[in-house]
Amino acid sequence: MIKRQTLPRMRSLHLISTALLGGLFASACSDHEPTVPRSALATAGPSATRTPVNYKFTAIDTILIPGARLISAQGINADGDIAGSYVDANLRQHGFVLHGGVVTTIDYRAPDGTFADGTNVEGIGPDGEVVGTHWMNTEEPAAFHGFRRTATGDFQTVHYPGHLYEIPQRILPDGTILGCRHDADFSTTGLSMHGIVIGRKVTSELDIPVSMTNGATPDRHRLVAQAMNMSTGFNQAFTIDDGVINPIHIAGAIVSTAWDVDPRGDVVGFYRDANGFHGYVLSADGLTTTTLNVPGATATRAFGINARGDVVGTTVSGGKTFAFVATPEP
Repeated sequence: MIKRQTLPRMRSLHLISTALLGGLFASACSDHEPTVPRSALATAGPSATRTPVNYKFTAIDTILIPGARLISAQGINADGDIAGSYVDANLRQHGFVLHGGVVTTIDYRAPDGTFADGTNVEGIGPDGEVVGTHWMNTEEPAAFHGFRRTATGDFQTVHYPGHLYEIPQRILPDGTILGCRHDADFSTTGLSMHGIVIGRKVTSELDIPVSMTNGATPDRHRLVAQAMNMSTGFNQAFTIDDGVINPIHIAGAIVSTAWDVDPRGDVVGFYRDANGFHGYVLSADGLTTTTLNVPGATATRAFGINARGDVVGTTVSGGKTFAFVATPEP
């Protein structure tokens, strides 16, 4: 079970992008006009709001989820509801939603009433809908099946046509789902893995192997993604702004990831340098990078951000992995 839980994340640390040399992205925005004004991306200049932000860190640990051996926070919505996953004492993985201080465990249930052996929750929408994956232990290691859980608790299948498996990563306010699809080679070379967008009418994918599409602004003018450079084997984060790919450069980073973006266009993710793993928030204009290091932790990884600028992720301290919320201080 621990291998199942960590497989997407550990593999994602080694993804990087051949998109640095170009690549074609077929936008899924063509089926309708943007529903909100476009966020400022690379056009805004320096201002007081662009200075690095100080954060207050709060742990999500076994006090909230008794008996958990590993806790990972993946997404957070504007109301502060947090979605993620945890591994229990029996090494079984469950999804969860933290709302108003109360944790609700989420275990995928098939239409025939069968519960999955493992459930992973990745993203959460404004109304509490979540997306993620489920699997059975009898399946091949690459078998991650996508699902969507409605605000009323009903499970729906999320499947990208023409391929075996998918990992839904985010759900936008209009119901658009982002993530990646793959086939049986996911656990080896991963060449069948491509970032995807599942819109209301149109599905599309990145024409970049070993890539993931992890988040987007509500108007979808900015997407965040990552992919593997086949020559180096390292991961590179990038944004896609109105179809134009822009690599994210962080000084000293050997590996970089981009996991989410807020409505303004600020990007959140993590990178690895000579000193280990660090979370980061990159301002929408690309001028300011704020590094996130949970005090006392040996590793910090950021995965989600909401409209208020709250960030969630995981931290390793004392050999244990737990979740955190980073709240901007005034």
